[in-house]
Amino acid sequence: MDLGFETIGNATVIAYDGGPVLATDPWLDGPAYFGSWTLSHEIPEAQRAAIDQCRYLWISHGHPDHLCHATLARMKGKQVLLADHVGGRIARELAAEGFDVRVLPDGEWTELSPRLRVLAMADYYQDASLLMDLGGRLVADTNDAGDRGGGDLLRRAARSFDRSYLLALTGHGDADLINFFDEHGARVVPPAASKEPLGPGINGLLDHFGLKSFVPFSSMHRYQRTDSAWANEYLTGLDEHARGFDATRGELLPPFAHVDFTRDEVYGLDPRPASEDLFPPEDFGDDWSEPLEAADVERLRAYLGRVEHWRGFLGWIDFKVGGRVHRVEISPDHAERGLTLEVPRHSLMTAVEWRIFDDVLISNFARCTLHGAWHGRGTGAMYPDFNPFLTKFGDNGGAWSAAELRRYFRTYLDRGFTRLEGDAAAQRYV
Repeated sequence: MDLGFETIGNATVIAYDGGPVLATDPWLDGPAYFGSWTLSHEIPEAQRAAIDQCRYLWISHGHPDHLCHATLARMKGKQVLLADHVGGRIARELAAEGFDVRVLPDGEWTELSPRLRVLAMADYYQDASLLMDLGGRLVADTNDAGDRGGGDLLRRAARSFDRSYLLALTGHGDADLINFFDEHGARVVPPAASKEPLGPGINGLLDHFGLKSFVPFSSMHRYQRTDSAWANEYLTGLDEHARGFDATRGELLPPFAHVDFTRDEVYGLDPRPASEDLFPPEDFGDDWSEPLEAADVERLRAYLGRVEHWRGFLGWIDFKVGGRVHRVEISPDHAERGLTLEVPRHSLMTAVEWRIFDDVLISNFARCTLHGAWHGRGTGAMYPDFNPFLTKFGDNGGAWSAAELRRYFRTYLDRGFTRLEGDAAAQRYV
């Protein structure tokens, strides 16, 4: 292809200008989230070859279905483009591994080839969007990033382009912790079970940003561990994005799309579905009967004790590992509220060592029970006070204390692309 783009894999878009130039979030093979996830469809040889020819790779954020170390290890000759995340964790760690890393300034266009320039926007949840001006058309890769202020810039940019495309996560909501149980041991049915039509929400996104066309994106995975395969029931099928979509308000492209600007040609790539084989947790190092050691418990307490924000609402966390329960005390002032996480030792302690606790939660083999009054009884209860203060602001942003959080949010606000309206927890620090 001379000029245009293709989408493939989970969240990979390949931008072409006289040939392939840029590939985003390349996850080509192998598992993610401690073996829990795999790709829903194979990546064809033609697109693999195109990714190999790209000079640039864009990594939006640190989740392993976007930053796949096994894939990146084969691509060290390429320049890795990153958003300017506060804390700089991804840039620092990839540079230490020998990658050619380039951090793009927020809100500024950078030319990559004669007909391709890009603009990055980092958000305070440690995700990022990438806008591409590709031959005078706008391709907006917002992957998993919500609109936390950058939408204003995207709306302004959209007004300058006659043709525009939005590539964004849409689905029923399994791509987060949904493995909740009540205090009697019964699974809490996740909101994803309702299988609400996705089309109206997609129309709403296009209207919100002022964009013309939508490509389903960033939700092309399946569960392959025997202890997380239960969640396959809540996946988003490729045909579900069209349900309820109003074609008079926008254009819906195929989930794996070939979009040729020169020929004005669009068609689906139709990759082969991946194997539906399931694998036991032991294949990924997890033995549910393995207990924690005394040193593990101390490391857990030291790690989680850094999250100063939790002391204002959370009493304790119980870790049930290998049949034994270990309590991490957070604050005696809130002893009525806590949670229990049942998780195998290997994944838990690996997450602690590498500060990737979100990977345990998103895996959906970890079982969570909430105790006391939370914001609801499922995924929504983990926001805005619990999950982001550990996984987004702490693990990835390096902001654990109140003073560090104030600096963290102020840095994003000063850039002019962030708003905290609707996030009462974050607003306490500005």
